[in-house]
Amino acid sequence: MKNSDKLPEIIQGGMGIGVSGWRLAKAVSMQGQMGVVSGTAIDSVIVRRLQSGDSDGSIRRALSHFPWADMAQRISEEYLIPGGKSPEKPFKPTPAHTLQMKRSSCELLIVSNFVEVFLAKEGHKGLTGINYLEKIQLPTLPSLFGAMLAGVDFVLMGGGIPLSIPGVLDGVSQLDTVELKIHVEDNPGHRSYSHVFDPKDFCTGTLPKLTRPKFLAIISSDIAAKTLVRRSTGFVDGFVVEDHTAGGHNAPPRRTDRTETPSLPQFGQKDIPDIGKIRELGRPFWLAGGCASPEKLKHALDSGADGIQVGTAFALCNESSMLPEIKQEVLRQCMSGKIKVLTDFQASPTGYPFKVISLKNTVTDRNCRERKRCCDLGYLKQLYCKSESEIGYRCPGEPVKIWLMKGGSEDKTVGKHCLCNGLLATVGLGQVRENGSEPPVVTSGEDFSFATHLVRNPDDLNYSAKDVIDYIKS
Repeated sequence: MKNSDKLPEIIQGGMGIGVSGWRLAKAVSMQGQMGVVSGTAIDSVIVRRLQSGDSDGSIRRALSHFPWADMAQRISEEYLIPGGKSPEKPFKPTPAHTLQMKRSSCELLIVSNFVEVFLAKEGHKGLTGINYLEKIQLPTLPSLFGAMLAGVDFVLMGGGIPLSIPGVLDGVSQLDTVELKIHVEDNPGHRSYSHVFDPKDFCTGTLPKLTRPKFLAIISSDIAAKTLVRRSTGFVDGFVVEDHTAGGHNAPPRRTDRTETPSLPQFGQKDIPDIGKIRELGRPFWLAGGCASPEKLKHALDSGADGIQVGTAFALCNESSMLPEIKQEVLRQCMSGKIKVLTDFQASPTGYPFKVISLKNTVTDRNCRERKRCCDLGYLKQLYCKSESEIGYRCPGEPVKIWLMKGGSEDKTVGKHCLCNGLLATVGLGQVRENGSEPPVVTSGEDFSFATHLVRNPDDLNYSAKDVIDYIKS
């Protein structure tokens, strides 16, 4: 892919779990920019929407376009509850992701990714992307196949250095068997583990013709960009260069600066990506992190970038799937100047820094009841060697006793939040427990300067995705 006037100047960030839903992505794409859906935990998102009744029929409409009706019907029969489940009843769980993936898990991932991309692309010819985390490896291969069946234009991936994904996209587009090496902890023998996926195992009748989507790696340094260009299994089409002010997961600091706060890691000069060196690689790139303004777009273009990626401003717009009451409270705090965003170096089970907003009735609220630890979704579980012949699964966010029984160290559990359950609660799909529903986890970037330009009336804290684009392009 070469620099071209056809490339979008604005990429809408792929915010999970479910915040960047198909409605938001579609709204952005229809304005001539790139809308991006989140592929993280999308099987749980679709399943819970079905159990909530699929009130507007959108999922069933997408399922009617899935190429293999029997697979779509199995998903619908398993999870759809006409009229929706009772509010006090818990959601039915999705199948666990394991190294030897069950067919039911693969089918659900294929169908779920297809549904979200199909709905985002429906009714327009704009560009649509899907965002994944490299750290969440087990669902990746069937997820990519499902998204490609729906004609996804771009795949974006961060949360690591996704060296294998470009080659996987090449293989899946040809319906070849593909393989993804899986990271396994406590592996003294350095044995190799991988997930193997053959798209043709799930095809019936005429084989589909797939187009390889463009691949954009989300990086935080020129070193990562160079590594991807030199060592990837296929062609890297471009980069999203994200600094540590962006929301969600951040790359860990390259060097700890303990001069100001001795007890905490700090970001410093070494964490600022060298844009000149990235530009020299000759690939399109977009800047991300505090970029939601006309001035930042101009700065990005002047530096040789093709544009910017914007997350937080879109996360708080009308089309975002974040609960309206959370969006309203965040915007209220923005307008009053009381918003507090913390880079929490302990919250995420991945070990990566994670941005959280301090809000009432969320996991950051000290007055909120303490959540009883459980890990029943497991997207961030670590694989580890239980023995020479057996793989186990553990998460530092699960009950401490269980984590310790699996060989984990207690210090790794301190301050950990269950992001899987918390982020689903943020979009209104939280699990129902005996002592109430799951509390939300709210993440965002550090920059809210856009709010005063988009919210012109303090009594009306609403704006659209189009408003965001019009402001940035003004």
